[in-house]
Amino acid sequence: MDSARQVIVALDFDNVHAAEVIVERLGDAGQSYKIGLELLTAAGPALATRLAAEGKDVFLDLKLFEIPTSVARAVRAAGRLGATMVTVHGLGGARIMEAAVRAAADFPRLRVLALTVVTSLTDVDLAQVGISATTEEQVTRLARLARDAGCHGVVASPQEAATLRTQLGPDVLIVTPGVQLRTELSEGAVTEHARSADPTAAIRAGATHVVIGRSLTRATDPAAVLADLSAELSRLTNRR
Repeated sequence: MDSARQVIVALDFDNVHAAEVIVERLGDAGQSYKIGLELLTAAGPALATRLAAEGKDVFLDLKLFEIPTSVARAVRAAGRLGATMVTVHGLGGARIMEAAVRAAADFPRLRVLALTVVTSLTDVDLAQVGISATTEEQVTRLARLARDAGCHGVVASPQEAATLRTQLGPDVLIVTPGVQLRTELSEGAVTEHARSADPTAAIRAGATHVVIGRSLTRATDPAAVLADLSAELSRLTNRR
């Protein structure tokens, strides 16, 4: 796998100008981008379409959780935009995920990822909504359901990557948000992710992709940071 595309840069902005500034600063170093609900709602789909037309990988993090017909229509819309990844909620069940996979079949590059448990949630949070399983148990349960429904991969925290790789086998994509640069972790930077790790640890554990947001986009020289990280991941892959 191309290490430059393993690092998905999260464009977590509330306006298209800020996102475009980061894309321009990253240049050729940036090959994969995540567009979530905030930017898509604020700016519409034009940036996603443009990035896809320029050959970038576009991860539309829509977290779809609706009736199967609506989910399928949204997945087709993502495919028409040129997205390479789109997320559905694993908690929605097999029928929703199967509908998404069928819809994606018309777009050869589009991969359906099932969101397992949001990285900000803990065991306590799950208990508050009536789920008695631990986060790891719930992640594993939903990941297996997603695999059986035909999803191409799952979204989970780096802390669950090793377990999921063992459970799901070598071919399933494991995309890990909640990733911070090692310097930020060591400095105790504030994060909303309760289950985080640094990029190298996530890849070593079995992740295929890492999603990095503010710890990269707010760096003094984000292109240099991203290039160094891609090179580090490439060396890690070559040593395997």
